[in-house]
Amino acid sequence: MDFTLLIIIIVLALIFDYINGFHDAANSIATIVATKVLTPFQAVMWAAFFNFLAYWVFGFGIADTVAKTAHTSSINLNVILAGVIAAIIWNLFTWWKGIPSSSSHTLIGGFAGAAVAHGFVGVTDLDHAGFKIVNWYKVAKAGELLPSGVLIVVLFIVFAPLLGMIISYFISLWLMYSSKKNIYPKILTVILMLLVAWFLFSVMISYEDIKKPRFENHFWSVITEPHNIKWFLVAFIFYALAIFNLLFSSFSTATAEKVLKKMQLLSSAAFSLGHGGNDSQKVMGIIAAAVAVFIKDNPNFDLSGFILDLNVQLPSEANGVKIDGIMPEWIPLTCYTVIALGTLSGGWKIVKTMGSKITKVTAFEGVVAESAGALTLFITEHFKIPVSTTHTITGSIIGVGVTKRVSAVRWGVTVKLLWAWILTIPVSALLAALVYYFMLLF
Repeated sequence: MDFTLLIIIIVLALIFDYINGFHDAANSIATIVATKVLTPFQAVMWAAFFNFLAYWVFGFGIADTVAKTAHTSSINLNVILAGVIAAIIWNLFTWWKGIPSSSSHTLIGGFAGAAVAHGFVGVTDLDHAGFKIVNWYKVAKAGELLPSGVLIVVLFIVFAPLLGMIISYFISLWLMYSSKKNIYPKILTVILMLLVAWFLFSVMISYEDIKKPRFENHFWSVITEPHNIKWFLVAFIFYALAIFNLLFSSFSTATAEKVLKKMQLLSSAAFSLGHGGNDSQKVMGIIAAAVAVFIKDNPNFDLSGFILDLNVQLPSEANGVKIDGIMPEWIPLTCYTVIALGTLSGGWKIVKTMGSKITKVTAFEGVVAESAGALTLFITEHFKIPVSTTHTITGSIIGVGVTKRVSAVRWGVTVKLLWAWILTIPVSALLAALVYYFMLLF
């Protein structure tokens, strides 16, 4: 029975992944469609390709964070099942209504809500009973950059769009400043290019520090290391903007517009890459949590003897020694494939909200918003924080709108979006709790 339930959870998690793809497709294609750089069909094909490409770029840090939303030692498979069902229901409802809510927070809210419901009726361990069953806050250990837990995810409901807004605001100012026929903007750009080069070399992992090199050749192993690829992409986004800035003042308005539209292909690709890497990992985390719970309840069951290896292990620590987690290759590959297929299905109601209702978007705004959004996703992924791509791109669009004038942003629409963001976690949690209690009746 438990094994059947585990398979059902994995299937439903992948269905959620698919829904996530078409629900959040608007995030990465809204601006590029609004500026008519690509047709809607071309845009979803472009976004889906880079959603899938994220498989070779990102690790499993966010997956680990999501998997540890609740104490796996104190929950059962029904908790995870209720959480996933609630997340699917809320995601479909918001998609139907054209509300760009967060699929990420829907999943985490559902998981946490079902866990709390279980904590009050099915847990005898006082250390993990009631609300204590959820990992609300965990202090950062040595080597970790930020604390973790559900409260940190909640805080980034505000911080992620705020970070996207700040980055897009300053990129906008940088671009506008560089359009002037003046030597000082170019000097500033060259200084920034040197600083970014220094930063890139300081965060790169050398061949000696790579645990599993992909090639025998040192150069290619360093180049293809996921950690390094991520920072290469950050540098690539910056240098594309920097080179444009150096040439901006010599372009006519028409030429600048043409170049910006071509740059939108790069910026939207980067954002789609971040979307795939960020959101697919959440589904991996749910699958990992389900397997961890199954192994706890069935310690003698061999999960590696099937057609698809299910021998998943969460990262842990024993006697001060960190133990790496195990994730069979088919799981991330399937998750990235499914979210890409979901993106191909599109989400046209939300595209309209994101691409035109918040503020008028030109190629200039599109490049800035997508670049800022991509940088925000890469940064938060580095800190293993599951954030909303919806919140991130919305904040980025607002940031670029504010640089024109505050009234350029349609704040009435923005306030409605904020309410949707604030309500997503508690509504998903309540819905999951109701689903869990309903399941107890049968």
